[in-house]
Amino acid sequence: MISKRTISRAGIAVALALTMQVTPDVQAQDVHFTQFNASPLIVNPAFTGNFSGRMRASAVYRDQWRSVTVPFKTIAVSVDAPIVSDLTIDDYLAAGIQLYNDRAGDANLSNLSALASVTYHKFLGAGANKALSVGFQGGYTQKSFDLTRVYFSDEFDGGQFQPGTTGSTLNPKTDYFVFNAGISWAHAVGEKFSYVLGVGANNLNQPRETFDRQQKADVGLAMRYNGQVGAIAYVSDRFSLRPAFLYQQQANATEMIAGNEFHLIVGDPEFKAFTTAVFLGGWYRFDDAAMVTAGLEYKGFRLGLAYDYTVSSLKNNARSTGGFELALTWIAPDPLDFARKLIYPCSRF
Repeated sequence: MISKRTISRAGIAVALALTMQVTPDVQAQDVHFTQFNASPLIVNPAFTGNFSGRMRASAVYRDQWRSVTVPFKTIAVSVDAPIVSDLTIDDYLAAGIQLYNDRAGDANLSNLSALASVTYHKFLGAGANKALSVGFQGGYTQKSFDLTRVYFSDEFDGGQFQPGTTGSTLNPKTDYFVFNAGISWAHAVGEKFSYVLGVGANNLNQPRETFDRQQKADVGLAMRYNGQVGAIAYVSDRFSLRPAFLYQQQANATEMIAGNEFHLIVGDPEFKAFTTAVFLGGWYRFDDAAMVTAGLEYKGFRLGLAYDYTVSSLKNNARSTGGFELALTWIAPDPLDFARKLIYPCSRF
C-alpha cells in the first residue's frame, strides 16, 4: 500500500529496523498486487469460490525496486472451490487456501502467511441472477529479518563499529494469527452487463506484532479495510469493457487503484469463460504508479503480465522504475456449468 506521502516499502522496511527501540508503536503493511483479480482471497474472503467451475488455482509473482535496492519479491498461490452444493437450490459453500511470501530490502524482511477461508454464496432473483456472499478467513503469519544485515546508530562510537548494542534487544522473528471477513454482492443485470461490489476487513483481532523483545505487549497490527467495484460490459458478442476500482486503508496508509481491461474473444463466444481471448488493460495507482496489464485466456487458463511505472518522487532515485508481475489462473470446468451456460452473476475478481 502507498501512504499519503507515497512512502515506498523500502523506506518502511528501513524504518521498521531503525525505530524499534525508540518507537513502541511500529505499524506494518499487508502485501498487494497490480493484478489484484489474480489474488481474490487476499483482496476479500467473500471472493472465495466466486466463479463458475469445479476448482480455481492461482499464482502470482511480483518483482519490484530492482534498480533501487535488493529486489522486493512477492509470491502468492491459492486454491479454492465449492465444497457443498445445492444447500437451498443454487446456494453453495466454498472453501479456499491462500499462501504468500514477501521478501523486502537489504535486511531480507520476510512475511510468510497461510490463510484458510470459507464463504457462503446465497443466490437471489429471477434465474438466480444475484448472489450475496459472506466470507470468513483465518490464518497464521510469520515475519522475520536478517539481524546480521542491519546496523544501528548506537553501534558506531567515535567512528568505530561496536556491534551488539541495539541489536541485542531484538528478536529477528515474530508470529501471530489473523482473522479476516468480507461480504460481496454480484448482479447480472442482463446478458450484456454484470457487476460486483465488495467490502472487507482484515486483521480483525489486531494481533500484536513487533521485533522488540521488550515491547511485544504494546504493539498491534492495524486493521485493513477495503472496498471493491468491478463490472463486465459487453459492447458486442466478442468485445467487452471490464473496469474495476480497489480501495484499501490500513492505519495512515491508503491505496486506490482504478482502471479498465479491454477484453476480446477470438474463439467461440458461446461459453465465454472457457474460450480463447486476449486482453489489455490500463490502470493507475493514485500518487504512486501507472500500470499496464496484458495477457491471454485459453480453455480456463488466464496468463497475465503487468508492469508498474513509478510516477511518485521515488522515480528520481531509480534508473528503471516500477515493478514486474506475472500471474496465472486456472479454472477447472464443471460439465453442469456448460449445460447452464456459466450463469455465475459476475466473476470479476
